Amino acid sequence: MEPSTLIRKIHMNCPLCDKTHEVEERKRFTTITLKGDEITYTKRFYFCANANEDENEFETGSMTNENLLNAKNAYRIKHGLLTSNEIVAIRESYNLSQVDLARLLGWGEATISRYESKAIQDEPYDTMLRLIRDNPLQALEFLKKNTDKFTKSKKLEIREKMIEKLGSYGKEYLTRQAFEGEYVNFEEPSDSNGFTKLNIDKIEAAISYIAENVSNLFKVKLMKMLWYADALSYKMKGCSITGMVYRHDDLGALPIGHYSLMNLENLNIREEKSSNYDSTLFHIYPSKGIDYSVLSDDETKILDTVIRKFKNYKAKEIIYYMHDERAYKETKQDEIIPFSLAKEIREL
Repeated sequence: MEPSTLIRKIHMNCPLCDKTHEVEERKRFTTITLKGDEITYTKRFYFCANANEDENEFETGSMTNENLLNAKNAYRIKHGLLTSNEIVAIRESYNLSQVDLARLLGWGEATISRYESKAIQDEPYDTMLRLIRDNPLQALEFLKKNTDKFTKSKKLEIREKMIEKLGSYGKEYLTRQAFEGEYVNFEEPSDSNGFTKLNIDKIEAAISYIAENVSNLFKVKLMKMLWYADALSYKMKGCSITGMVYRHDDLGALPIGHYSLMNLENLNIREEKSSNYDSTLFHIYPSKGIDYSVLSDDETKILDTVIRKFKNYKAKEIIYYMHDERAYKETKQDEIIPFSLAKEIREL
């Protein structure tokens, strides 16, 4: 059994020993079989020190539901599907209720409620959700197609929100298209991308999150921190966070398309001259209004671990540190760094 981590202690009536005392709330990584696939996820439970050794753990009903949702979201991540939180974020970005979003897409009224709480969506449904997330024009097309499912006032309200989203859509869409174009050969989950499809929302959120916690963050250091975050995620959960593919470079790991990455419209990056004015540096700052909910609690904690380790490292120091990793030593210039090697990173 995997070791557990103490979260907190709670005074409560324990159902195992039938006494009121302090029990420990714990969590650990657990493996479950879902749809014939072994999935690792974070399980939360209570521990009673008074009970027999083989019967000293229990869950509340809400914990069981949360653990099951965590397992299903881990399955979604592994198979490149939207998580329940990401589906909620899509719906809220258009100010839609669960029923409204289901009607917009021409689905049964309870469909979105199931996807946000317990059911794993099939790939065709996932594709439709991604379409309206990434393209408000497509959302408008769905509204036209299913217009009879809304009252006139509701339809006008939804349409107004979609048009509002179109205002910031153009530039972001083009910069995303350029970056996604770099990954046409890596669309399927594999050892190269950490068995995760490219997820630009998570990339933007991870970069802004790092920038919020690391002062004077520049491109070279950021690229290494992203690699360590993806490598640590793969080591712990069997899949990366971002879906980016990294190549061996003199400066350490560099993601494919890193020039296009720096042009993403939602990132807050400023070009600044170096101290001796002989080069241009990319200074990364937190982005306003970024949606951090696309990152799971586990992913945020992984980023926190990487931040604690490298927060005060200078660019050269983190480069030298990475040069000692097995993943770097066993690959050559411009070769893809496989995640099967990346998971051998040293303890952070």
